[in-house]
Amino acid sequence: MSLESVTSTIEEEEIEFVRFEFSDFYGISRCKIIPARHFVDKASNGIGIPICHLTCSIDCVDFQTETMGDGDAIWFPDFNTFRILPWYRKTASILLEPKYYKGELLSCYPRYIARRQLERLEKLGVSLLAAHEHEFHVVDQKTQKPLTSDMSLRSTVRTYTDPNLLDQLMTNLYKVGIDVENCETETGHGQMEITYKPAFGIQAADNAHVFKTSVKEIAQQHGYIASFMSKPSADHIGSSAHFCHSLWDKDGKNNLLYDVNAPNKLSELGGYWMAGILKHSPAITMLMAPTVNCYKRYGKQSYVSLASNWGIDKRYCLLRLKINGAKGTYVEDRSSGGGSNPYLTLAAIVAAGIDGIEKKMPLQKEETENPFTNSNPTQNGLPCTLPEAIEAFKADDVIMEAFGDEFFKIFNSLKAYEIRAVKSAPASAKDDFERDNFQWDQEMFFKYL
Repeated sequence: MSLESVTSTIEEEEIEFVRFEFSDFYGISRCKIIPARHFVDKASNGIGIPICHLTCSIDCVDFQTETMGDGDAIWFPDFNTFRILPWYRKTASILLEPKYYKGELLSCYPRYIARRQLERLEKLGVSLLAAHEHEFHVVDQKTQKPLTSDMSLRSTVRTYTDPNLLDQLMTNLYKVGIDVENCETETGHGQMEITYKPAFGIQAADNAHVFKTSVKEIAQQHGYIASFMSKPSADHIGSSAHFCHSLWDKDGKNNLLYDVNAPNKLSELGGYWMAGILKHSPAITMLMAPTVNCYKRYGKQSYVSLASNWGIDKRYCLLRLKINGAKGTYVEDRSSGGGSNPYLTLAAIVAAGIDGIEKKMPLQKEETENPFTNSNPTQNGLPCTLPEAIEAFKADDVIMEAFGDEFFKIFNSLKAYEIRAVKSAPASAKDDFERDNFQWDQEMFFKYL
């Protein structure tokens, strides 16, 4: 789309307000609402938004202004992301990127990092087709009572606990470009999963951002909070954001992961790609599990692998390879939690996979045993706490180069605040990375993630 086509749509649909929207480092949607009569001016000349939103803690208590200052960045819309929001009156939304800060491109912004990695992949003649697979919990805003209170997975009656909420989710998501394929209940109390059709390039991450924000807003209109927090309570399974993806040629016609003549139907390129992801999986854990709470999702029988392994249709592996012929073969990375930022998880997978392709890394043998039978899972190779993950990221030159020093400086400062906040919490709420206390986590993450 172009400025002219967006302006024409605004006039034809009689849009009165346009939400200039962006994702912070946590993946949380933030915005300014612009009267439509000012759209052309703001879209053409940019809109000033404080740069400290990128260094701001999730509770907006700590702004880390010493990291990047407290001045404005100038944000410009990507016209291809314009969408009319059917659950708000005469309102549309468009996604932004900060184009200039002190006269320079703001290279640490998550969406830009993701685009940069996709451009690297395109230079190899490869395009990415992907979708995140989201789980989330729904609770009553006032009572905090979950939408459902049992574990009857995919029960039809349970799925229709609130048919009005279900109907609006299924219909309105499609109207904002999220082509829902499936909706079901999960085993957690009030837990749901909705999957949608994959998209090429940056649209995959844009779709994830729009999906999460839309679900939260629609749930709010029905008196609920929808939370993508990775592990809301000790009693029930956590929420994931599995990254399902495949590699295609530039025209999007041929699936490059599939080779009908290979013993397991995985192409040589696909092997390199998966080997790169496994090689760098300790480092990218910081992005797949970016909060203190994410690591409570790990554990035996959680279907979250603590090992850098892969298997054909094995849910207990980090990479689950699905062989579904020339059109349907894909890789599911199962490491990312619901509380992750989709732009950063996409960028991490692409950066790691590219390294595997460029270095022609051999793929290790398929995992044949359930790793959760290991009595000491901390020895399986992946970080089990946020501080461990930060150190693994910092030690990986390839991933550090892909994301940049400025990104790491900001991300690390945000995580340092999180860790300090945990340790300084009242004794009744203090967690200090133990897995059986969720009071601090709930207060910090549940509403906005």
